[in-house]
Amino acid sequence: MTPTETRNQLLATKLIKNLQRRHIEAFYCPTAQQAVEQVQQLITDGSSVTWGGSMTIRDMGLPQALKERGSLEVLDRDVVESAEEKQNMYLRAFTADVYLSSANALSEDGVIVNIDGNGNRVAAITWGPKMVIFVIGLNKVASTVEAAIARARSTASPINAQRFNINTPCSIDGTCHNCNSPESICSYIHLLRNSRNAGRHKVVLVGENLGY
Repeated sequence: MTPTETRNQLLATKLIKNLQRRHIEAFYCPTAQQAVEQVQQLITDGSSVTWGGSMTIRDMGLPQALKERGSLEVLDRDVVESAEEKQNMYLRAFTADVYLSSANALSEDGVIVNIDGNGNRVAAITWGPKMVIFVIGLNKVASTVEAAIARARSTASPINAQRFNINTPCSIDGTCHNCNSPESICSYIHLLRNSRNAGRHKVVLVGENLGY
């Protein structure tokens, strides 16, 4: 293995141990393709599946792979157009068998950090879907919970503000202003420190840079 691969393996081993301590089942995949295969193994035939606004999920081709499988009910939020259809899809996510997400950051001791504008993603992560599967690139790992929150707000949020073309200070200069803008993408800050129902949350760590 290369030095980077060795480091990633060691870091993933540490993270898996700390996630398991929080009642979260975790796996490590060196590549995104292996991660797609691992997620597929976690989802049983006949399940209903949907996802949040994750670029990680999309960039690795996971939605398409799930559709091509042919044995799943895929609730594709990306094909709806009207605001009403989008709202209905958000609500349907709460009754899904599987909800897919990434994270804005992950602390080394296993706390999963997400920041949300509308709140639908962090709400589904917290309650509703029978299983939540996170796919998280090791580029999102931070040393502490505080560092993870800082990463989410200072790195992920300004990029997502640009992606959604919203009017916030961070979309202008790329820096978090701790704003109270009406369009703030940091309305809800979510820390998952324990899986209340053991095994409901699962994490697939990936040894590639994925998402923001």
